[in-house]
Amino acid sequence: MDMDIWLCLIGALAGVYVFVFGILRNLNQWRFVTRHGRRYNLPPGDMGWPLIGTLLPFLKAFRSGRPDSFIHHFTSKYGKTGMYKTHLFGSPSVIVTVPEVCRHVLMNDEQFVFGYSKATRILTGSKALNSVPKPEHRRLRRLIASLISGNEALSLYIGHVEGIVVTCLEEWGSMKEPVEFLSEMKTVAFKVLLHIFIGANSAAFIDKMEKLYNDFHLGFMSTAVDIPGTTFSRALKARNELIRIFEKVLEEKRENLKNKVGENRKKDMADLLLEVRDEDGEGLDDGCIIDLLIGFFFAGHETSAHTIMRAIMFLSENPETLLKAKAEQEKIVNARPADAQHKGLTMKEIKQMEYLSKVMDETLRKTSLAFTLSRETKVDVNLNGYTIPKGWKILVWTRAVHMNPEIYENPHQFDPSRWDNPKRRAGSFIPFGAGMRLCPGIDLSKLEIAIFLHYFIHGGFRLERVNPNCPENHLPLPTPTDNCLARVVRDS
Repeated sequence: MDMDIWLCLIGALAGVYVFVFGILRNLNQWRFVTRHGRRYNLPPGDMGWPLIGTLLPFLKAFRSGRPDSFIHHFTSKYGKTGMYKTHLFGSPSVIVTVPEVCRHVLMNDEQFVFGYSKATRILTGSKALNSVPKPEHRRLRRLIASLISGNEALSLYIGHVEGIVVTCLEEWGSMKEPVEFLSEMKTVAFKVLLHIFIGANSAAFIDKMEKLYNDFHLGFMSTAVDIPGTTFSRALKARNELIRIFEKVLEEKRENLKNKVGENRKKDMADLLLEVRDEDGEGLDDGCIIDLLIGFFFAGHETSAHTIMRAIMFLSENPETLLKAKAEQEKIVNARPADAQHKGLTMKEIKQMEYLSKVMDETLRKTSLAFTLSRETKVDVNLNGYTIPKGWKILVWTRAVHMNPEIYENPHQFDPSRWDNPKRRAGSFIPFGAGMRLCPGIDLSKLEIAIFLHYFIHGGFRLERVNPNCPENHLPLPTPTDNCLARVVRDS
C-alpha cells in the first residue's frame, strides 16, 4: 500500500513537471514563434515564461550587481550571434548587440518607431518628439535645433549654468558634514534646467517643481492604470500640474512680450520657443511647447546629474587622469588676455576642452545610463539575416555594445585615451541613440557637464566618499546605494 502511495506521488510530481516545463515553459515559444511555422526566421533565444517572459533572470542579473550576466546567459547558451529573441518588459522582443545592426535600427525610421511603454507615451504627451509622426518630428527638429545645439543659444546659457555651479560648489566646500552628492547634483541639474528653460530661480518654485518631477519620473516605470494612489496616477496628476504651471509661464511671457516688459533681460528657452517660426511663418502652439519642455526636463535632469557624478568619481579614482584634465583647464584659463573683461567661460574655451571631452565620452561609455534603447517594428523586417515580425520590440542593448571587449579593450577600465583614435565601428558608441531620433539635447547636456567639471577641477575641489566600496543599484539607473555620500573638499 505504501508503495502504491509513493508511486502515485511520483506520478503526480512527474505530471506537474511535464505540465510546468513541457507546456507552460514553452507557451510563449508556441504563441510567438512555433505557430507561425516557417514564416519567420527568428534568431535563437529564450522566450521565457507566459506573461513575465525572461523578466525574472533580467531582474536577478541587475539586482545582483552583475547586470552584464543577463546578456552573457544568451551568448553562452546560443553563441555570439549578436541577436537573441526573448519576451521582456511585456513584449516579444529581439535583443541586438551588434554595433552595425544597432545603428541600422536606430537610423531606420521607415521600419522602426519608438518602442516606449504606454505609460511613457501618455506621460510625455501627444506632441512630444517621441510621439509625433515623422513629418512633424522633422519640422520640430528643424525649429528647435538652433535653440538647444546652436552656438548662439548655447553661449546664452553658459552664464546661467556658471552662476548655479559656482554657488553650489562654494556651499559644499564650506560644509563639514558629507552630502549625498548624487541628490545634490540632481538639484543642481534641475536648477540649471529651470533657469535655462523658463528663467526661474526662486528656491520655493524650484523645490515645488522638483517634487512634481520626482512623481512624474517614477510613472515611466509603472503600469498605465489610472487608479488613485498608484504610481501612474500620481505621475499623471504631476503632469497635469506641470501643464498648468507652464501654461501660466507662457501666458506671462506673451503678456510681457506684448507690453515690451524686460526687453533687455537674457532670453530663456521658453522665450525662444515662442518666437521661433518655420519657413511658412508658422510657430509652435502652447501644447507643443509644453510637451517639448516636459520632455527636455525629463531627458536632461537625470542624465546630467548621473554623468557628472560618475565623471568625478572616475577622476577621483584615477589621479593621473585628473592631473591631465586639470592641466588642460589651467592652460585654457591662463591663455586668457590679462585685460579680459569676461572672467567666465566662453564657447571658444569650452570647444578647446579636448581631453575633458574624452573624459565625458568615456564616462558615458562605461556608465551606459540607458542600458537599452527600445524600438518597435512597423512591418515585418529582415534584420541581419533574420525576419522579425511586425509589432515586435527591438532592444538595442547599448550596455552590451559599450562593454564589448572586442570593441573596447579592457572595457571595465576607465581610460579616456581610448578616444585618441576616434575611428570606431559604426554603432559602437550610442549613449544618446542615433539618426533622426538622436537625443536633441546632447550639446546642451555636454555643455552643462563641461562647465561643472571645469569649475570642480580648476577650483581645486575633491570628492572624498564616505563609503567608496558601497554596492550599486542598477535599476532604473546605475546608482551607489548611498547616493554617493561624500565630502566636497577644496584644497587650500
